[in-house]
Amino acid sequence: MATRRGHGEGMIRQRTDGVWEARIDLGYVEGKRRRKSIYGKTRREVAEKLKALLVDQQKGLPITTSERQTLGQFLEQWLADVARPTLRASTYATYENHVHKHLVPTLGRTPLQQLGPQQIQSLINQKLKTGLAPRTVADIHAVLRTALAQALKWGLVARNVATLVDRPRISQHQISFMTPEQARSFLQAIHGDRLQGLYTIAISLGLRRGEALGLRWEDVDFERGTITVKRGLQRIGGKLSTVELKTRASYRSINLPSVTLGALRAHRIRQLEERLLAGSRWQDTGHVFTTTIGTPIEPRNYKRSFDMALKHAGLDHMRIHDMRHTAASLLLAQDVSPKMISEILGHARVGITLDIYSHLYAPMRQDAAHKMDEVLAPGSYQEAGS
Repeated sequence: MATRRGHGEGMIRQRTDGVWEARIDLGYVEGKRRRKSIYGKTRREVAEKLKALLVDQQKGLPITTSERQTLGQFLEQWLADVARPTLRASTYATYENHVHKHLVPTLGRTPLQQLGPQQIQSLINQKLKTGLAPRTVADIHAVLRTALAQALKWGLVARNVATLVDRPRISQHQISFMTPEQARSFLQAIHGDRLQGLYTIAISLGLRRGEALGLRWEDVDFERGTITVKRGLQRIGGKLSTVELKTRASYRSINLPSVTLGALRAHRIRQLEERLLAGSRWQDTGHVFTTTIGTPIEPRNYKRSFDMALKHAGLDHMRIHDMRHTAASLLLAQDVSPKMISEILGHARVGITLDIYSHLYAPMRQDAAHKMDEVLAPGSYQEAGS
């Protein structure tokens, strides 16, 4: 073990596992001598962290002793100082739920520096045994990994032990979608339904559930035949909230097919009639799709209505999100380019579109082979020159 003198009162050393460590003496706290350890991959990294801590100490700023800090205490600090200021409200609500419902009750009392991969693996196994979905358990692990990455940056731990534990295996959900015949049958079956416009937008444009429910009339341009997707609607902290969209690509303007434009015009008239019937009970929220008194539609009520619409159309059960897959498959069937489909769906990259719907490209690949044969097959040169 190599030991070297560091800045001021700190001692920098390299441990046997190759990690560089420094300790700073905080003096006596509540009658006990306290020290703080910081870590890094190189001596220079530790020296810079140590110098910054010494400056804070000279300024009289409070310095947390990681020896006493539990994982629960750190996670609370991380939520308040890092997660809340930087994350979208909906994402923060998810992180907070995972921390308070799963991480703190099981590992919260563990000293931060003593947390090991075995404990995290045990947590994952325990959550899976309770029947929690593998994807949810993977998300819990991801939150812990992200938080510990911050602890590593702050020099509170020697390494991010969550990276040493594999996330649970997540089985890919089988993509379901309507055939063109089923899509036409569905639109015929819902004709006249008060949510016909909502279903038509879902099946023709592939809007996400929150995006569709978050639409406002100011986002619809009947003259140009476009809608602009600007926001989403989600239930956060027990109430419906307007949220920012996840990526820059999610903010998009989409040209409306005539069938969708017609459904929206009919929906607008229907909503005005409902407003007259509601009278003073009407709440003007500006949303395109509302209840009979103008309030935003609950996502779970949308699902309930959609399930009834499928049953009425004589179609098998599918998720609302499968309407998004249906839109993609219908566009592919019309030879719309993957780039354009990506823009309509609001994917961050065209590669995401190709990955999700790669199995739908088989007919296109065969068609490409036939077209190449037309160019390269024997006799094609004579035909081209004739």
